Amino acid sequence: MAIDFSRSWMNDELEMVRDTVIRFIENEMAPDDEAARKRGHVGKEIWRKAGELGLLCADIPEQYGGGGGDFRHEAIFCEEMARRSLTGMNASVHSIVAHYLLNHGTEEQKQRYLPRMARGELIGAIAMSEPGAGSDLQGIRTRAERQGDGYAINGSKTFITNGFLAGLVLVVAKTDPAQKAKGISILIVETKDKQGYRIGRLLDKIGLKAQDTAELFFDNVHVGADDLLGGVEGRGFQQLMGDLPYERTIIGVSAVAAMEGAYEATLQYTRDREAFGQPIGQFQNTRFKLAEIATQVKVARVFVDRCIEDLVAGKLDTVSASMVKYWTSDLQNKVVDECLQLFGGYGYMNEYLIGRMYVDARIQRIYGGTNEIMKEVIARSL
Repeated sequence: MAIDFSRSWMNDELEMVRDTVIRFIENEMAPDDEAARKRGHVGKEIWRKAGELGLLCADIPEQYGGGGGDFRHEAIFCEEMARRSLTGMNASVHSIVAHYLLNHGTEEQKQRYLPRMARGELIGAIAMSEPGAGSDLQGIRTRAERQGDGYAINGSKTFITNGFLAGLVLVVAKTDPAQKAKGISILIVETKDKQGYRIGRLLDKIGLKAQDTAELFFDNVHVGADDLLGGVEGRGFQQLMGDLPYERTIIGVSAVAAMEGAYEATLQYTRDREAFGQPIGQFQNTRFKLAEIATQVKVARVFVDRCIEDLVAGKLDTVSASMVKYWTSDLQNKVVDECLQLFGGYGYMNEYLIGRMYVDARIQRIYGGTNEIMKEVIARSL
C-alpha cells in the first residue's frame, strides 16, 4: 500500500488546476530545464505562457487581472515545481511582490501593475538584501531621497531572485536614515529603459542553477512620488513584516513537496537498483530508512496543510509561519540527504533528480529569514 500524501485542502476544482499545472510543467518547463541551468535563467517567454494559462497571481482578485483564487491555487503551482526540482521560474517571489502591491499599494498602483504581472508581462522581484545587510533590514544603506517630484534611489542589492529578468522591482530603501525602522520605505521601480538602473552579474550559486539570482545597482534612479508603495513614507518595515507569514508558508509548501518528490524517486530507485543479487529496497537498512522518511514527510504534510488552511482563513500568525518555515526546511535538508545516500554514487550526479534536489535544498534554511531568526521569533513568543 502506497503512503498517502494527499492534501486535506484539495477538491475537484483544485484537482483540475493541478492537472493544468502538471501539463504546463511537463510540456513547457521540464524540457528546457537543463539548458536553463546552463544559461542561468529560464527566459521571459515561459512567464508569458504561464500568464496566458492563468497560473500567475492565481490568488490575486479578478478585478486586478488575477485568477481570483486563494493561496491553495498558488500552493499547487509551487508544489509541482518543487516536487521536480524545477527552481528556475520563481513564481513564488513574483506572487509575494504582487501581494505587497495588493495589500499595501494604492488603488492606482494595483491597477497599473497587477494585471501585467498576472499576464507575465512584468516579472516581479523584491530587493532587500545588500552586501552588508541580510537578515538585519535596519542595516540597509540604499537611500531614496526626495528630488523634485519624486525620489532618487542610490545603492546596491544582492541575492535578488528574478533579478535578471525582473520588469518590476520593489526596492527597500531608507527615506529617513535617522528614524531606523520607521525610516524605511519601499519604492516601485519599473526597470525597462530606467536610467541609472543596472543589472550586475548572475550569481554563481551551488544550487538553483536555473534561477536568475542577480546583483542590482541603482545610480540616481528616479521614480515618481506615486511609486512610493502605499503613498506614505516610513511604512516599509511594517509592510515587510505584514507579509512574512505568506512568504514563509510558501517555503514550507515547497519544502514538503520536495521531500515527497525525493521520497518517491528514492522508493522507485531502490526497487530497481540491485546489489548482491537483490533489489537494494529489500535490505532491512533501506526499508527502515524509507519507513523513517515516509513518516517524517507525512508529519510535515499535515503541518503544512494546517498552515495553508489557516492562511486561507486569514488566521495564520507569524509564530506558526516561522515554525513551519524553520522546521520543514531543516527536515527537507535531512530527508534529501538521506535519500541521496540510498542512491549511492549516482545520487551525486547532476543528471539525477536527487542530486539537484540536494544542492537546491540548502538555501531554504537561509532565505525568507534564516532559521536562526525563525527560532528567535518563536522564542520571543514563549
